Amino acid sequence: MSVLVTDTGFSTDDWQAGYTPLEEGTARALDVPSDADPDSIPLSAEVEMIRVAFPSFADGRGFTIARQLRRRGFAGRLRAAGHVISDQYAMARRAGFDEVEIDEDLAKRQPEEDWRFRADWTDHDYRARLRG
Repeated sequence: MSVLVTDTGFSTDDWQAGYTPLEEGTARALDVPSDADPDSIPLSAEVEMIRVAFPSFADGRGFTIARQLRRRGFAGRLRAAGHVISDQYAMARRAGFDEVEIDEDLAKRQPEEDWRFRADWTDHDYRARLRG
């Protein structure tokens, strides 16, 4: 079972439509691997959700994918899934992710309080520090 992390904390996954692997083409929800070329991801009106895989917390390619998708105009739901740790939550939100999907084991090791502490991601970036 997965745990969904948003700025309000933990919740259960409310997406029930399933995912289609990127290589199978456009669908309502796409599962995107971390090594995908962001420019090759179709952004038709049909695509409501894109879930980007994080195979390791040390693999930051998903952040680049999120940023490029947002720059290309994707306004749908964007989810990071896999090995994202609470320390990376603010970066995930700044990159363009709406939410993070983690497994129950990680949720036990890094409880909701750890994630919620980083939920105020807009007040703790370098721009906020420059504004004083």
